[in-house]
Amino acid sequence: MKTLEDLKADRKLIDFIDWDMTPEEAVTLYLEWGNNWSHGRLVKSKNDVSHYFVLNTWDKKPVIFLVKRNSEEASEIASFDVPDEYLDNFSGTKKGVYALDEKIKSWLMEELKAA
Repeated sequence: MKTLEDLKADRKLIDFIDWDMTPEEAVTLYLEWGNNWSHGRLVKSKNDVSHYFVLNTWDKKPVIFLVKRNSEEASEIASFDVPDEYLDNFSGTKKGVYALDEKIKSWLMEELKAA
């Protein structure tokens, strides 16, 4: 699995990241094919793929994952901790998988030099 440092060196992968994709939208797009038309995006085959970040709060310390998803599977291709300065945002957060909040998303886009 890639680290944040590995990602920084992989410009091609960074360019494929869908910064607006959320876990909920990914499920709708790739697993609930019947209502995709209502969202303006369509998946035509297993060759259609999205790369997006999620925040996993199942462990004691939240972790950011880069997920690659198509209609057959979702695989985690990178993983790294949430920086300490953002941990206060998660006190009391229910365990689950979430979209990145705007502060973390901005930090990560800056780290990866993504625009």
